[in-house]
Amino acid sequence: MAHLLVVESWVGSMSRLLPRAIRESGHEFTFLTRDLHHYLRSAPEGAAHPLLGARNVITTDTNDTQTLLPEVERLHSVFGFDGVITSCDYYLSTAARIAGTLGLPGSSPEAVENACRKDAARRVLADAGVPGPRFAVHGEWADIARAAREIGYPLVVKPVDLCAGMYVRRVDDEEQLTTAVRALADFPLNARGQRRAPVVLLEELMDGPEVSVETVSHAGAVQVIGVTDKSVGGAPAFIETGHMFPAALPAADAEAAELTALGALKALGLTEGVVAHTEIKLTSAGPRVVEVNPRPAGNRITELVRHVTGIDLAAVFVDVALGRAPDLRRTDTGLRSAAIGFLVPQAAGTLEALDGDALRDGPGVLEVQLAEPGRPVKIADSNNEYLGHVMAGDAEGPGARERVEAILGGLRSRLVIR
Repeated sequence: MAHLLVVESWVGSMSRLLPRAIRESGHEFTFLTRDLHHYLRSAPEGAAHPLLGARNVITTDTNDTQTLLPEVERLHSVFGFDGVITSCDYYLSTAARIAGTLGLPGSSPEAVENACRKDAARRVLADAGVPGPRFAVHGEWADIARAAREIGYPLVVKPVDLCAGMYVRRVDDEEQLTTAVRALADFPLNARGQRRAPVVLLEELMDGPEVSVETVSHAGAVQVIGVTDKSVGGAPAFIETGHMFPAALPAADAEAAELTALGALKALGLTEGVVAHTEIKLTSAGPRVVEVNPRPAGNRITELVRHVTGIDLAAVFVDVALGRAPDLRRTDTGLRSAAIGFLVPQAAGTLEALDGDALRDGPGVLEVQLAEPGRPVKIADSNNEYLGHVMAGDAEGPGARERVEAILGGLRSRLVIR
């Protein structure tokens, strides 16, 4: 039995998948958090959050690395941790620094920090010749406006240290740029109370569809699990509206995306102890890197992979965090594709009705998860405002996405917001 240190977590699906994977692998974990109520609030009424089933739950300031590292060293002397893990983007660098300090498995802290900071990743990838958009990073308005003119409109404005598509916007002129930059400046702290870097990343707007490449790095080797497609809506925001695994792509396009992702991971040094989710644009000029995420994919993509291949990426994540060779054997699950679609609100108000019970037993349906009536609703501007999702599979071929879209169409007709 191994003992993992789990440093914070998202409160979404991975916060349940990861404790389950640790437990089913025969291991135990200590959970480290600065705010226990953050997780208590997210659990269904009357139920305990799975993260609170840890052997130890310890409250400490996970945002203050300077005081955290000596505290973790003390805990390590008592509990003897075998690996460090987190599913939350805002603590990936912290987990890597802890692992490095304790001499535990994982990629170097520098590699993880570079991947997590979008501006640093852009510079590393550009220096290595990995294809990406033209970009600029600035903190002062005069520099931002000048760089935007040099790159050329339309372009994309991004924070360098947020996730879930927050404050990522397409801008078509300087007026829209001003609005986007001001909105970002008005959000100085992230959701975990960490101060944001006061700079803006500007990127050339890339054409073409977007996919992600799911990979596993262990012992210096990177293995591709597959390519997932992505649909995006909510312009001028970039909201993920759905995914399908495997992506319905010509073999040459899938291979090009995979090779680009492998080049990005190598350039960043993410070849040890990482389950990664690398986003790629298949542009008219060839594949270009959008970003590299040194953690398993969100939005239940890991479950799409499991339904099709039998590979449990949450369990794989645990294995590589312990420095163990992961089980990447594929099994015949009976499905050839699996897709998920998200119900994205187009109006603000209060959710009055959303009836999806009749859909749960439909052909090919794998999951239906919907918000409860009474929930406040805002028009979506990131991946944080979904009203639910539907997941379905296809045993014959790449028909899962079409099946999900049909189900969502029926759901939208029964959605009432007042």
